Amino acid sequence: MGDWLSYSLSDFLLFSPRAYWRMFELHNQDWWPLPLATLAAGLGALALAIFRPRHHARWIAVILAILWAWIAWSFFWQRYAEINWTAAYIAPLFALQALLLVVLGARDDTASSRRGIARPVGLLLTTFTILGYPFLALAFGRPLGGAEIFGMAPDPTAIGTIGLLLACSRRTFTLLPIPLLWCVMSSVTLWAMHSA
Repeated sequence: MGDWLSYSLSDFLLFSPRAYWRMFELHNQDWWPLPLATLAAGLGALALAIFRPRHHARWIAVILAILWAWIAWSFFWQRYAEINWTAAYIAPLFALQALLLVVLGARDDTASSRRGIARPVGLLLTTFTILGYPFLALAFGRPLGGAEIFGMAPDPTAIGTIGLLLACSRRTFTLLPIPLLWCVMSSVTLWAMHSA
């Protein structure tokens, strides 16, 4: 039992931090110029959430569903699984979130003009995620080509989805568990890598 206590979380990493960050760079490079299109899709969803979300709930849900399905296949199944065997189990969760967004999020009664602090917090969170999150790569000494981009990488997509759900969905609690679970899993990975 004493031997087990000598292990730290970083001892269980299956890859180096360098390999992890390089994966994003290769992903963006291989699919260029698609990162520009996913950013545009994110900005479109944000604009729909700002202007009359009740009338645009279906479009917001469809945009998010496409991005979640895309990440399930292109990032987890095709890329992350090469360095982390658990990605094969995460990909179906992202596909399930895409399905939930289509089934629950695209219904007419899901959107609302939320009152209180949830709406502005959600809009600010989404705005930062789409426009600011890619520049965190530069802030932490990584090339911009390896930035985590909304719609291409899971972290900003999950955070942006949380923001959009807070801003304009009545089904927030039904659609939040998978994005929140991913944020916890990603945080543990970053913590194990000693990365901010």
